[in-house]
Amino acid sequence: MRAIFGRLARAFLTSFLTPFLALALTSGFAAAQSKITVAVGGGACLCYLPTVLAKQLGEFDKAGLEVELVDLKGGSDALKAVLGGSADVVSGYFDHCVNLAAKKQELQSFVVYDRYPGLVLVVSPSHNGEIKSIKDLAGKKVGVSAPGSSTDFFLKYLLKKNGLDPTSAAVIGVGLGATAVAAMEQGQIDAAVMLDPSVTVLQGSHPDLRILSDTRTQKDTMEVFGGEYPGGALYSTTAWIASHEKDVQALTTAIVNTLAWIHSHSAEDVMAKMPPEMVGKNKELYLAALKNTIPLYSETGLMDPKGAAAVLAVFSESSPEVAKANVDLSKTYTNKFVEQVKKTTGMNAK
Repeated sequence: MRAIFGRLARAFLTSFLTPFLALALTSGFAAAQSKITVAVGGGACLCYLPTVLAKQLGEFDKAGLEVELVDLKGGSDALKAVLGGSADVVSGYFDHCVNLAAKKQELQSFVVYDRYPGLVLVVSPSHNGEIKSIKDLAGKKVGVSAPGSSTDFFLKYLLKKNGLDPTSAAVIGVGLGATAVAAMEQGQIDAAVMLDPSVTVLQGSHPDLRILSDTRTQKDTMEVFGGEYPGGALYSTTAWIASHEKDVQALTTAIVNTLAWIHSHSAEDVMAKMPPEMVGKNKELYLAALKNTIPLYSETGLMDPKGAAAVLAVFSESSPEVAKANVDLSKTYTNKFVEQVKKTTGMNAK
């Protein structure tokens, strides 16, 4: 009798408690893991390294996020993915937020990981003899990651700055990695706007590589733009940010922690964490490019208001549409999520 009673009691407890246990487990998992899709405008480019490294270090997981990185050809493609609804967040250049604000589309960056854009205008090795200055690019084929990307914006700005029509060069989409290097070496294009590690890889094979404009350091960036000019950031639509503040805070925390990790480790340590296919076969050149790039990464994740103003000034100079739009810069970025990381972790903003 006692055995029968015991079995009945266990059956009752199992049937009674199982739904609650299942609910608790499901709720706990949901609370721990939010699935976010981040579109990256060219993952192999060192300018986007903090986003890839955050994934490699497990910082997104620690923040309670299940993040899928979708690697696309250029920043404009990443932007289209978010505007089209196939991705939640862009890991790309902040300047898109300013450019789209002029078109009344509200995008906002919430953590900045590049202090400088790192864009380099390079002459194809087989065209060194005929292209000696930016003015010589009129009528030439110039490679960019993708038409409408930040590499394209940079080219048009430089053409205008040097007295040329921004459309005087034919723009060719060649990506940012091995495809861009191949296009340059094979002479498919006359010049290109590139980023590291591709520039350093090309220099490894062509020591006399002609660089027409460089924004990989603070000094060079100041010469080109007249001030600091923020590059890579995480951004999304203001509507998505407003409805996913917890996820945005988690993404910000992951990137800020990753930036702190980068600046407290050697370039060799950083390279060791990156996916082998991104490092490539020539580890020495990748490491050299990485050492050159690390100073480019932000130490805080904060947007410098002067940097945002420089982006607007550049676009206003090269785009009449932006100049007439009366863009409200304060709506194109927010520092509140980075400031919250500082409050909760005690990190010092520099």
